[in-house]
Amino acid sequence: MKAIICTQYGSPDVLQLREVEKPVPKNNEILIQIVAATVTAGDARLRNGSRKSLPLWPFSKLAIGLRKPRKAILGVELAGEVEAVGRDVTRFKRGDQVFASSGFGFGAYAEYLAMPENGAVALKPVNMSHEEAAAVAVGAATALYFLRKGNIQSGQKVLIYGASGAVGTYAIQLAKYFGAEVTGVCSTANVEWVKSLGADEVIDYTKEDFTERNVAYDIIFDTVGKTSFSRCKGSLKQKGSYVQAVMNYVQVAQLLWTSVVGGKKVISGVASDKAEHLNYLKELVEAGKLQSVIDRRYSLEQAAEAHEYVDKGHKKGNVILTVWRDFDGDKS
Repeated sequence: MKAIICTQYGSPDVLQLREVEKPVPKNNEILIQIVAATVTAGDARLRNGSRKSLPLWPFSKLAIGLRKPRKAILGVELAGEVEAVGRDVTRFKRGDQVFASSGFGFGAYAEYLAMPENGAVALKPVNMSHEEAAAVAVGAATALYFLRKGNIQSGQKVLIYGASGAVGTYAIQLAKYFGAEVTGVCSTANVEWVKSLGADEVIDYTKEDFTERNVAYDIIFDTVGKTSFSRCKGSLKQKGSYVQAVMNYVQVAQLLWTSVVGGKKVISGVASDKAEHLNYLKELVEAGKLQSVIDRRYSLEQAAEAHEYVDKGHKKGNVILTVWRDFDGDKS
């Protein structure tokens, strides 16, 4: 099968298209023929592998590989069709359309991936293409995880920093679904577009600093790791939560400290990959409450170009790798 291989850290040109052995599913696994995957900011940070790009250095580097990536095939978000199932599999059958997160197993930049049936995999929403569904598996699940960790409630004031990104676009929609009053923060080019996703108010960070406003929020959710608790603390209500999807050592210390003392809290961590989250999001999608935002599409062979674009830091929503271009069951 074809796959994009990353055998060293560095710029996007370290990504190479190769022929590799097609996986064979174990007794408890399903074999997915991948139709679409995503290129996330996390993928780009991992490929870069530098102290600057990786959070929680050096422990993160130890986890992914010191001199080269332990997992040569990157990518965690995917959607496709079940081609084969192991003899013990009961949840899925051949021909099922699914979307999934492979987590730290990676492997989505390929034509096939074997996953355990009890992993973060679920039937694809019927009203989404594979490209749209692939983008839900991590982006929306991450937004859901952190909003729940922040104990989001109806009527709260929630600010989403990085509102035009892969996590931010879902965070806006989910916060509105939960009944919050939502403020999005993004660049000038994305203001009207973020409003169209449901944000009640949008702040252009190139023109205004939200922390200088006389407004207090119940939750400030930084989806891109570009703010800090010390900077945002004055914009939080007394029992408010500062939630950050990209963890660093300062955040860890503040998380531990604010868990002991009362008042404002710091919430961070690593979003969990669970099938129940995907099934919950599937229901929201099919009910018309959640949509994917796709910025650009690339073929598998153009993975390096996709990484070059993501490295610029200006993507809107999701960047897609179309792996199986001849799939005729996709509504797109």
